[in-house]
Amino acid sequence: MADRNPAPDTPELRERWGAFEFTESYRERADKAIARYPEGRQRSAVMPLLDLAQRQVGEETNTQGWLPLPVIEYVADYLDMPVIRVLEVASFYFMYNMKPVGKYHVQVCGTTPCMLRGSDGLFETCKKRGMSKGHVSDDGLWTLTEVECMGNCATAPMVQINDDNYEDLTPERLDAILDELAAGKQPKTGTQIEGKRTSEPEGGPTTLKDMVGANHDYRGEW
Repeated sequence: MADRNPAPDTPELRERWGAFEFTESYRERADKAIARYPEGRQRSAVMPLLDLAQRQVGEETNTQGWLPLPVIEYVADYLDMPVIRVLEVASFYFMYNMKPVGKYHVQVCGTTPCMLRGSDGLFETCKKRGMSKGHVSDDGLWTLTEVECMGNCATAPMVQINDDNYEDLTPERLDAILDELAAGKQPKTGTQIEGKRTSEPEGGPTTLKDMVGANHDYRGEW
């Protein structure tokens, strides 16, 4: 699992991120998020603001983004919150990265349905490309994390890379996705089985076939 401790608070970290503040476009998005909440409840926007801060860090570093401690302090100040409260949120949810990550954050689900459908082979595929759990690869492209269930059990095994899900994977299919990303391309997201659209069975529907073309009423047949 990902390390949930913040990166060490060093002078180098302060020098790089101590002056962090939202750009104009990110400030507009942050203020819009805050405005969704009633007066006196602005602190409820802590999660979207942390996400925005991480995305801005990602743009500045050409990575998926992470949350240095000075950036967390900036969000706390922006919302007039104790820093520890913001840190508690950031360190609890896996959508926030507490350490630097690569350009592509490869999150492989290792929970039972994905494991039974071959996630061990996906980890091996990542290992062969120089990835190791919790580390940035030497070329700066990849960070590998093993995660718990992300809700795609019907299309297991699956991997989330940055904001996109890739499902119905095999080692060969994952290799092809990683090749495209490394080449600066955007692979097809979702299921990787040709002809499938979402989580329907392979080979097409096997029951309720009349529902494919219309909202068929089966009640009289039951």
